[in-house]
Amino acid sequence: MKVTESVQSLNEYVREQRDAGKKIALVPTMGNLHQGHLDLVARARELADRVIVSIFVNPLQFEPGGDLDNYPRTLAADTDKLLQAGADLLFAPDVNEIYAKDLSKTTQVVVPGLSSLWCGASRAGHFQGVSTIVNKLLNMAQADFAVFGEKDFQQLCIIRKMVADLNMPVSIIAVPTRREADGLAMSSRNAYLSSNERKIAAKLREVMVNLQEKISSGQYLDYQKAARQALETLHQAGFKTDYLAICRQSDLQLAEPDDKDLVILAAAYLGKARLIDNCIFSIAGH
Repeated sequence: MKVTESVQSLNEYVREQRDAGKKIALVPTMGNLHQGHLDLVARARELADRVIVSIFVNPLQFEPGGDLDNYPRTLAADTDKLLQAGADLLFAPDVNEIYAKDLSKTTQVVVPGLSSLWCGASRAGHFQGVSTIVNKLLNMAQADFAVFGEKDFQQLCIIRKMVADLNMPVSIIAVPTRREADGLAMSSRNAYLSSNERKIAAKLREVMVNLQEKISSGQYLDYQKAARQALETLHQAGFKTDYLAICRQSDLQLAEPDDKDLVILAAAYLGKARLIDNCIFSIAGH
């Protein structure tokens, strides 16, 4: 596996592979890799001849006073995992390789509408930072495929819209969320949970699955009331909830009773950890 910090070196590698007629898949990450990330690499290997994985903790998507400085950085361990997973190139640049020194003067990409909902409402500028770095990485890697996890469903929707709106010649591939044995979605931020909080954390998934089952069976027709009840259950379990909403998959607006393709989106804090999750499903018979 080739490892580089240089955009120029990445560009040269991409040119060589393109000249050889190889298909390229990109897996963008912020490192601290777990099995969920390795699932993305495995899917990329199925799709393409060459797999590029990026590790970059993107300052543009962190709020002032957020956890940028404390975000776990485990490059040596990540490199070993990617080598075993069969990645062909690891791109792990320094911030100065990606952005100008003054971040406020760098060109940024805004995906309107979707970016201001849900996580975007409580994390100012977050998705602008995400769409900017993903756009840059896609331009650098010139990938045929880019692989993302479904855990960050709003992010996935934003990237799909950006790619479509800007006519970018890449296919966005989604991979189902990898979970712990108790249902908790794997996340780098799970490391922030105390042992007691970790025991509570799986309740988030439990509440969402229960809500999905009741909607699918027709027990809940008033989606807003159902969401409020689920929020109250999470509060009682010890979560500080940011939101829980039953939405349309297509535009992440609140779902109406006649909508078929739904997603339950949730974000909640346990201690210092901000957990996000979703349930993606369709209602039969509509």
